[in-house]
Amino acid sequence: MAKAKPKDTEKEGRGTIALNKRARHEYHIDQRFEAGMELQGWELKSLRAGRINFGEGCYAIIQHGEVFLVGAQIPPLISASTHVVANDRRTRKLLLHREEIDRLIGAVERKGYTLVPTAMYWKNNKVKCEIGLAKGKQEHDKRNTDKEREWAIDKQRVMRSHNKMG
Repeated sequence: MAKAKPKDTEKEGRGTIALNKRARHEYHIDQRFEAGMELQGWELKSLRAGRINFGEGCYAIIQHGEVFLVGAQIPPLISASTHVVANDRRTRKLLLHREEIDRLIGAVERKGYTLVPTAMYWKNNKVKCEIGLAKGKQEHDKRNTDKEREWAIDKQRVMRSHNKMG
């Protein structure tokens, strides 16, 4: 007897929980890494409800050969955390392979990169955090990015109106 396939991708455990749009605006992201997260039960329930906030001060650090996510706010659900004192801004451990951590340590310490969380998503019923190896943008770089985005929108609008006419 064949197993029934889930119709909705959310039931399978896939989908984006949150995107850090500010990171893409503020930094040049050179390389991305997928990291697991060490979470508590109430945090998982909050993430299933889509409650996370990558604040202004959200970043990843490396301490004693381990990677930690600092500044991400996961507000607790009222119904899920009745018996637990929840700290919504606690430092959470990110789970990476040793060779990836070593590569990150080299880039952060020697080349002046920073680690920025770019996205959080479900993968096989596990929460994954995508962290980017990034360098900060200058003000003129941000203006160029804005101009390119506006031009892409205008170009799309012109193409759409052209396709409607003929």
